[in-house]
Amino acid sequence: MQLNASGPAVLRAQILLDRVRFSSGELDATFGHNLESAVAAFREAHGLPPGNNIDADVWKALDADTAPVLFPYTLTADDVAGPFFEIPEKMEDKAKLPAMGYESALQKVAEKFHISPALLTRLNPGKSFTDANTEILAPNVLTQPAPAKAAKVVVTGSTHTVQVMDQGGKVLASYPATVGSIHDPLPIGDWAVTSMNHNPIFFYNSDLFWDADEKHAKAKIQPGPKNPVGVVWIGLTKEHYGIHGTPEPGKIGHTESHGCIRLTNWDANDLAHMVSKGTEVVLKD
Repeated sequence: MQLNASGPAVLRAQILLDRVRFSSGELDATFGHNLESAVAAFREAHGLPPGNNIDADVWKALDADTAPVLFPYTLTADDVAGPFFEIPEKMEDKAKLPAMGYESALQKVAEKFHISPALLTRLNPGKSFTDANTEILAPNVLTQPAPAKAAKVVVTGSTHTVQVMDQGGKVLASYPATVGSIHDPLPIGDWAVTSMNHNPIFFYNSDLFWDADEKHAKAKIQPGPKNPVGVVWIGLTKEHYGIHGTPEPGKIGHTESHGCIRLTNWDANDLAHMVSKGTEVVLKD
């Protein structure tokens, strides 16, 4: 299976990899660079020859998981419950909202199952995502508890990845990331986790970062999945830098950031459960 391939086999690979914490980000049934990185990390962790292609060896390892990759799911009252918001572009307008919630039930359900809203709609032609008790077909992405606490987290700019290592250096998890830009490059060096803040408030100041002192804030953005830093902030010893979620999971690994390290909300939340205060974080090119 090669780069830019698409279809059911690619989606199956994405789901199976997601379940064992080798994430390709938002499931889209397309073999892109995020999936290449996930496959490369999976091969390394399983002692397979180096590479980023899905061959017979990779399928053999993935097929040890025999659970269905798609399953029937009945929408709950919570899935379709609002309130839903139209999220404005300007930070000053975002600050007027009581919460940074989802814009639709479709968006909410899609994030629950790590899939792009467009692909979830394609999997369920003619289905409405607004009514409870509607049965849909959804990716089976529920993961097992983390196998171990992280000994080290490695952020690599060239591959746009965040990887979790155990004490022996084995990769326990790999997530696609957005890791800075030419104007705000990744701060190369050895750092450590200082804090974990779930459902953070974003204090916006164009001259500073999200955790600016509230008295310096030009706008105070309420918590929610569409908050500029998503549902979790993992602070680092590098002041104003952290690993965090995002309101736009489809852009992870494809766009630039203002210096911090962005993951999908579900990957950021997963990482937050594997690290603790003092966990080593290495940022490298």
